Amino acid sequence: MPRMLDVSDDVRAEIGDEEADRLLAGENAPGSYDCTSCRTPGDSEQERTSTVLFIGDETAVLAFAHATCLPSQVVQVTEAQLQGAVRSINPDGVPAQAAPEQAVLGVTSGLVLISGELHPALVVEPTGPIVRPGSTDIGDDFLPLLIEQGFMPVTELSSVPPVLHGWSVLLAMGQLHAVLQPGTGGGSPVAWWQAHQALQVAESWRAAANKHQQVLLFAAPVGSIGRQPREDLLRDALDKAAANGKLVAAAMPLAGT
Repeated sequence: MPRMLDVSDDVRAEIGDEEADRLLAGENAPGSYDCTSCRTPGDSEQERTSTVLFIGDETAVLAFAHATCLPSQVVQVTEAQLQGAVRSINPDGVPAQAAPEQAVLGVTSGLVLISGELHPALVVEPTGPIVRPGSTDIGDDFLPLLIEQGFMPVTELSSVPPVLHGWSVLLAMGQLHAVLQPGTGGGSPVAWWQAHQALQVAESWRAAANKHQQVLLFAAPVGSIGRQPREDLLRDALDKAAANGKLVAAAMPLAGT
Protein backbone atom coordinates (compact mmCIF):
# COMPACT_ATOMS: atom_id res chain seq x y z
CA MET A 1 0.00 0.00 0.00
CA PRO A 2 1.39 3.46 -0.86
CA ARG A 3 2.71 5.40 2.10
CA MET A 4 2.22 9.07 2.94
CA LEU A 5 5.97 9.64 2.72
CA ASP A 6 7.91 12.78 1.99
CA VAL A 7 11.22 12.05 0.24
CA SER A 8 13.23 15.23 -0.29
CA ASP A 9 15.40 15.79 -3.35
CA ASP A 10 18.50 15.49 -1.16
CA VAL A 11 17.39 12.13 0.23
CA ARG A 12 16.41 10.90 -3.24
CA ALA A 13 19.81 11.91 -4.59
CA GLU A 14 21.53 9.84 -1.90
CA ILE A 15 19.41 6.69 -2.03
CA GLY A 16 18.61 6.74 -5.76
CA ASP A 17 15.35 6.97 -7.67
CA GLU A 18 14.69 3.24 -7.56
CA GLU A 19 14.92 2.99 -3.77
CA ALA A 20 12.91 6.21 -3.34
CA ASP A 21 10.14 4.89 -5.59
CA ARG A 22 10.05 1.61 -3.66
CA LEU A 23 9.65 3.55 -0.42
CA LEU A 24 6.83 5.64 -1.82
CA ALA A 25 5.11 2.49 -3.08
CA GLY A 26 5.26 1.03 0.42
CA GLU A 27 7.64 -1.81 -0.42
CA ASN A 28 10.45 -0.88 1.97
CA ALA A 29 8.74 1.56 4.31
CA PRO A 30 7.22 0.47 7.61
CA GLY A 31 3.58 1.25 8.31
CA SER A 32 4.12 2.01 11.97
CA TYR A 33 7.35 3.50 13.32
CA ASP A 34 8.76 5.46 16.24
CA CYS A 35 9.47 9.04 15.22
CA THR A 36 13.22 9.67 15.20
CA SER A 37 12.56 13.16 16.58
CA CYS A 38 9.86 12.95 19.26
CA ARG A 39 10.08 9.15 19.77
CA THR A 40 6.31 8.67 19.76
CA PRO A 41 4.59 6.23 17.40
CA GLY A 42 3.70 7.19 13.86
CA ASP A 43 1.89 5.54 10.98
CA SER A 44 2.96 6.26 7.42
CA GLU A 45 -0.36 4.93 6.14
CA GLN A 46 -2.33 7.48 8.16
CA GLU A 47 -0.15 10.60 8.48
CA ARG A 48 2.49 12.41 6.52
CA THR A 49 5.90 10.98 7.33
CA SER A 50 9.36 12.33 6.56
CA THR A 51 12.27 10.17 5.46
CA VAL A 52 15.44 11.24 7.29
CA LEU A 53 18.75 9.87 6.07
CA PHE A 54 21.61 9.80 8.58
CA ILE A 55 24.98 9.57 6.83
CA GLY A 56 28.30 8.72 8.47
CA ASP A 57 31.68 8.28 6.86
CA GLU A 58 30.93 4.77 5.64
CA THR A 59 27.35 3.99 6.61
CA ALA A 60 23.91 5.45 6.00
CA VAL A 61 20.69 4.68 7.85
CA LEU A 62 17.23 5.76 6.77
CA ALA A 63 14.83 6.67 9.58
CA PHE A 64 11.31 8.05 9.75
CA ALA A 65 9.75 11.03 11.50
CA HIS A 66 6.39 12.76 11.70
CA ALA A 67 6.34 15.42 9.00
CA THR A 68 5.19 17.85 11.71
CA CYS A 69 8.39 17.12 13.69
CA LEU A 70 11.03 17.10 10.95
CA PRO A 71 11.17 17.71 7.21
CA SER A 72 12.66 15.05 4.97
CA GLN A 73 16.39 15.72 4.96
CA VAL A 74 19.92 14.37 4.96
CA VAL A 75 21.72 14.62 8.32
CA GLN A 76 25.51 14.30 8.41
CA VAL A 77 26.82 12.56 11.55
CA THR A 78 30.13 11.05 12.50
CA GLU A 79 30.62 7.35 11.88
CA ALA A 80 31.15 6.93 15.62
CA GLN A 81 27.73 8.46 16.28
CA LEU A 82 26.11 6.26 13.66
CA GLN A 83 27.78 3.04 14.72
CA GLY A 84 27.77 3.76 18.44
CA ALA A 85 25.36 2.26 20.90
CA VAL A 86 23.59 5.52 21.67
CA ARG A 87 21.95 7.73 19.12
CA SER A 88 18.46 8.91 18.31
CA ILE A 89 17.64 6.95 15.20
CA ASN A 90 14.36 5.11 14.72
CA PRO A 91 14.75 1.41 15.58
CA ASP A 92 12.63 0.57 12.54
CA GLY A 93 15.02 2.52 10.31
CA VAL A 94 15.73 0.84 6.98
CA PRO A 95 19.44 0.56 6.14
CA ALA A 96 20.12 2.54 3.00
CA GLN A 97 23.39 0.69 2.61
CA ALA A 98 24.69 -2.55 4.08
CA ALA A 99 24.49 -1.26 7.64
CA PRO A 100 24.00 -3.66 10.54
CA GLU A 101 20.79 -3.33 12.51
CA GLN A 102 21.41 -0.91 15.33
CA ALA A 103 19.87 -0.56 18.73
CA VAL A 104 18.64 2.88 19.71
CA LEU A 105 18.73 4.47 23.11
CA GLY A 106 15.62 5.70 24.82
CA VAL A 107 16.40 8.67 27.07
CA THR A 108 14.04 9.65 29.89
CA SER A 109 14.45 12.64 32.19
CA GLY A 110 13.23 12.65 35.76
CA LEU A 111 13.99 13.75 39.30
CA VAL A 112 15.51 11.12 41.60
CA LEU A 113 15.44 11.43 45.39
CA ILE A 114 18.78 10.55 47.01
CA SER A 115 19.56 11.24 50.67
CA GLY A 116 16.53 13.50 50.97
CA GLU A 117 17.41 15.70 48.00
CA LEU A 118 16.06 15.73 44.45
CA HIS A 119 18.61 15.34 41.68
CA PRO A 120 18.07 15.75 37.93
CA ALA A 121 18.59 12.43 36.16
CA LEU A 122 18.65 10.94 32.70
CA VAL A 123 17.77 7.27 32.37
CA VAL A 124 19.15 5.54 29.29
CA GLU A 125 17.95 2.19 27.99
CA PRO A 126 18.56 0.71 24.54
CA THR A 127 15.84 -0.85 22.40
CA GLY A 128 17.91 -3.99 21.93
CA PRO A 129 21.11 -5.72 23.06
CA ILE A 130 24.34 -3.79 22.55
CA VAL A 131 27.28 -5.85 21.34
CA ARG A 132 30.90 -4.85 21.46
CA PRO A 133 32.02 -3.27 18.14
CA GLY A 134 33.47 -5.95 15.89
CA SER A 135 32.13 -8.78 18.03
CA THR A 136 30.14 -11.63 16.50
CA ASP A 137 28.91 -12.90 19.86
CA ILE A 138 25.21 -12.83 20.62
CA GLY A 139 24.89 -11.10 23.95
CA ASP A 140 24.63 -7.72 25.60
CA ASP A 141 27.80 -5.77 26.38
CA PHE A 142 26.06 -2.48 27.16
CA LEU A 143 26.96 -2.31 30.86
CA PRO A 144 30.53 -3.67 30.48
CA LEU A 145 31.21 -1.08 27.76
CA LEU A 146 29.94 1.72 30.01
CA ILE A 147 31.92 0.46 32.99
CA GLU A 148 35.03 0.57 30.82
CA GLN A 149 34.21 4.23 30.15
CA GLY A 150 34.11 4.95 33.88
CA PHE A 151 30.46 4.39 34.83
CA MET A 152 30.00 2.76 38.23
CA PRO A 153 27.78 -0.25 38.99
CA VAL A 154 24.91 0.69 41.30
CA THR A 155 23.35 -1.79 43.72
CA GLU A 156 21.12 0.74 45.49
CA LEU A 157 20.29 4.41 45.00
CA SER A 158 21.59 5.54 48.38
CA SER A 159 24.27 8.01 47.31
CA VAL A 160 25.16 10.24 44.38
CA PRO A 161 27.49 8.47 41.94
CA PRO A 162 30.95 9.95 41.37
CA VAL A 163 31.57 12.51 38.66
CA LEU A 164 32.72 11.09 35.33
CA HIS A 165 35.36 13.61 34.33
CA GLY A 166 35.41 14.74 30.72
CA TRP A 167 31.72 13.96 30.24
CA SER A 168 28.92 16.53 30.40
CA VAL A 169 25.23 17.04 29.66
CA LEU A 170 24.48 19.86 27.20
CA LEU A 171 21.41 21.88 28.10
CA ALA A 172 20.61 25.05 26.16
CA MET A 173 17.56 27.31 26.35
CA GLY A 174 15.91 24.83 28.68
CA GLN A 175 16.23 21.95 26.21
CA LEU A 176 18.36 18.81 26.29
CA HIS A 177 20.73 18.61 23.33
CA ALA A 178 23.39 15.99 23.99
CA VAL A 179 25.53 13.94 26.32
CA LEU A 180 29.16 14.71 25.55
CA GLN A 181 32.17 12.47 26.06
CA PRO A 182 35.91 13.23 25.78
CA GLY A 183 37.28 13.36 22.26
CA THR A 184 39.91 10.89 21.17
CA GLY A 185 43.49 11.88 21.89
CA GLY A 186 42.42 14.69 24.18
CA GLY A 187 40.48 16.46 21.43
CA SER A 188 37.26 18.42 21.74
CA PRO A 189 34.29 16.63 23.33
CA VAL A 190 32.06 14.67 20.98
CA ALA A 191 28.43 13.60 21.27
CA TRP A 192 27.94 10.22 22.94
CA TRP A 193 24.21 10.73 22.51
CA GLN A 194 22.66 13.58 20.58
CA ALA A 195 19.06 14.63 20.09
CA HIS A 196 18.39 15.44 16.47
CA GLN A 197 15.67 17.72 17.78
CA ALA A 198 16.28 19.23 21.20
CA LEU A 199 14.17 17.63 23.95
CA GLN A 200 12.10 19.68 26.35
CA VAL A 201 12.69 19.07 30.05
CA ALA A 202 10.42 20.02 32.93
CA GLU A 203 11.01 23.32 34.68
CA SER A 204 11.56 21.46 37.97
CA TRP A 205 14.21 19.29 36.29
CA ARG A 206 16.00 22.29 34.84
CA ALA A 207 15.87 24.09 38.19
CA ALA A 208 17.45 21.09 39.92
CA ALA A 209 20.11 20.88 37.20
CA ASN A 210 20.96 24.54 37.64
CA LYS A 211 21.07 24.13 41.42
CA HIS A 212 23.43 21.13 41.39
CA GLN A 213 25.23 22.09 38.16
CA GLN A 214 25.31 18.39 37.32
CA VAL A 215 23.06 15.63 36.05
CA LEU A 216 22.98 11.98 37.12
CA LEU A 217 22.97 9.52 34.24
CA PHE A 218 21.67 6.01 34.86
CA ALA A 219 21.93 3.27 32.25
CA ALA A 220 20.42 -0.20 32.12
CA PRO A 221 20.19 -2.99 29.52
CA VAL A 222 17.13 -3.43 27.32
CA GLY A 223 14.06 -4.55 29.24
CA SER A 224 15.30 -3.39 32.63
CA ILE A 225 13.47 -0.06 33.00
CA GLY A 226 10.80 0.37 30.33
CA ARG A 227 8.92 3.57 29.59
CA GLN A 228 7.50 4.71 32.92
CA PRO A 229 4.81 7.42 32.85
CA ARG A 230 5.50 8.70 36.38
CA GLU A 231 8.63 9.48 38.37
CA ASP A 232 7.62 7.18 41.24
CA LEU A 233 7.32 4.27 38.79
CA LEU A 234 10.63 5.25 37.22
CA ARG A 235 12.25 5.19 40.65
CA ASP A 236 10.77 1.76 41.37
CA ALA A 237 12.18 0.46 38.09
CA LEU A 238 15.60 1.94 38.88
CA ASP A 239 15.60 0.34 42.32
CA LYS A 240 14.73 -3.06 40.83
CA ALA A 241 17.41 -2.76 38.15
CA ALA A 242 19.98 -1.83 40.79
CA ALA A 243 18.99 -4.74 43.02
CA ASN A 244 19.32 -7.08 40.03
CA GLY A 245 22.82 -5.78 39.20
CA LYS A 246 21.61 -4.19 35.96
CA LEU A 247 22.31 -0.51 36.58
CA VAL A 248 25.33 1.76 36.17
CA ALA A 249 25.53 5.47 36.86
CA ALA A 250 27.70 8.57 36.75
CA ALA A 251 27.35 12.23 37.63
CA MET A 252 28.10 14.65 34.81
CA PRO A 253 28.67 18.41 34.93
CA LEU A 254 26.01 20.58 33.34
CA ALA A 255 27.08 22.32 30.16
CA GLY A 256 24.83 25.25 29.25
CA THR A 257 21.78 26.49 31.11
